[in-house]
Amino acid sequence: MKMHVDRRSLVLGGSLGLGALLLPAGRGLAAQLLAARGFTHNVASGEPGPDSMLLWTRYVPAAGDGAIRLDVEVALDADFSKVVAGGSVRTGPWRDWTAKITVDGLKPGTVHWYRFVAPDGSKSPVGRTKTLPVGDVPRFNLGLFSCSNLPYGWFNAYGHAAARSDLDLWLHVGDYIYEYGAASYRDKVVAGRVPEPDHEILAIADYRLRFASYRADPDLQRLHQMAPMVALWDDHESTNDSWEGGAQNHQPATEGDWNARRAAAMQAYREWMPVSDEPWKAYPLGTLATLYRTESRLLGRTRPADIGAAYRAADPDAALKAFRDGAWRDPSATMLGSMQESWLAHALKANARTTAWQLVGMGTILGRTLMPADAVSWLRADSTERRVNGFRDSIRAGRLGLPMWMDRWDGYPAARARLLRAAQQADADLVMLSGDSHNAWAYSLAEDGRPAGVEFAGHSVTSGGIEGDCAADPKTVAAGFVAANPELKWADTSRRGYMMIEITPRRVTGEWLFLQTIQSRTTAIAGTHRMHVERGRRAFV
Repeated sequence: MKMHVDRRSLVLGGSLGLGALLLPAGRGLAAQLLAARGFTHNVASGEPGPDSMLLWTRYVPAAGDGAIRLDVEVALDADFSKVVAGGSVRTGPWRDWTAKITVDGLKPGTVHWYRFVAPDGSKSPVGRTKTLPVGDVPRFNLGLFSCSNLPYGWFNAYGHAAARSDLDLWLHVGDYIYEYGAASYRDKVVAGRVPEPDHEILAIADYRLRFASYRADPDLQRLHQMAPMVALWDDHESTNDSWEGGAQNHQPATEGDWNARRAAAMQAYREWMPVSDEPWKAYPLGTLATLYRTESRLLGRTRPADIGAAYRAADPDAALKAFRDGAWRDPSATMLGSMQESWLAHALKANARTTAWQLVGMGTILGRTLMPADAVSWLRADSTERRVNGFRDSIRAGRLGLPMWMDRWDGYPAARARLLRAAQQADADLVMLSGDSHNAWAYSLAEDGRPAGVEFAGHSVTSGGIEGDCAADPKTVAAGFVAANPELKWADTSRRGYMMIEITPRRVTGEWLFLQTIQSRTTAIAGTHRMHVERGRRAFV
């Protein structure tokens, strides 16, 4: 079934042709979403285990506002002639009519098909999912996504990935939605891609409607329908540069209490995503690997160190040195919080004995990244004075060993060192899988002068990267970053897409796939780049 989303009409339903709902044209998208009835947003699965799976859907009854029961069927075939499991779940308006149920008793490493059945007998679209393997596993493939800003373009990366037959699992490392209002995008919006509500989201109703708007996208629906997803939030699921006590894009004087906004964002995420309420979790992939889902934004992250005052000081270099040797190195600064740090260190130590690879999904990049000294020369001729000064400030900081972004792991150097030392002490083959920057990077991570693992940092699905500021050839920009940063082994600073991660007992290979465009709906690929790490090397060769 061909599905199209625009401001005038919206098709919601399964691309397998079951339970499709065509909403009438001539109304705004928000009105259509709020008026939708039945199975409004397809199905999804997540939190995979060897014998269990969390299943998700959303069902709005034609009448009434009380609890309803949905039944679920799980089968070994798409025709449901071999039903092997099931269950029942309640939903209602208190959770925006979303429903989640964990089904047990499934076969390990096996494709299962599932559907929900409503009280009136109607059925949801049929979903496909796959349990985790056990024992010796020769190969496991996962797709890595981040930063899908709907107004910037079409989710072609999701569409391309959903059509693959060689992937076992999706991993989304954050910025699944964005919180901004329409005014923030101005001339950057692709026609028909303005999400609802059109203002910046603050309250629970806003966050729910924004999720409903994103999840109406047909390629995102298809992605969820075809394989399970392990998902974690980064900042834009709440608001830009968030931490446990606030955010860059939250002004209490005009936008109210931060804790109320944070709670609303967390609740809507847990309603609309196929995730459990566990803040972090480990997923065993037989003896091949352990995959870790982390939380590095809203529960334990301390406020990032403020470098801005040093730039404005009478003697910026002296102020930056004092900042570098003081506030920046504060050991109490943390991305994960002490409880999660301890959990991850213990898990790495235990699992490195039984699984070949330790794969850590993370919202932001660990690799050290300084601004290259000649970066101002890359800028567009029409760059604002503020943008030029920002690059100059970052170059000044870089000369003193200070990173470009205080919001990433290299803005928390003591916490970064603790994580990498934990991996070294565990004798773990560490592979970081991260996003956030919108561009593509590959790092050989080091601590105390010794290899600590590698990082595949994925590019964005649609969000714009550093290329938006630059007139220089992207190859020049990428080469400049690699030359200025010893841990950085490769970069692409201009294209959108997703990654494929192939895991075997001896090698982990990352492939960056670059879409031809996001300005129109197409899954054409413009190019790829592959890199790998061998077991025991803990660095790219």
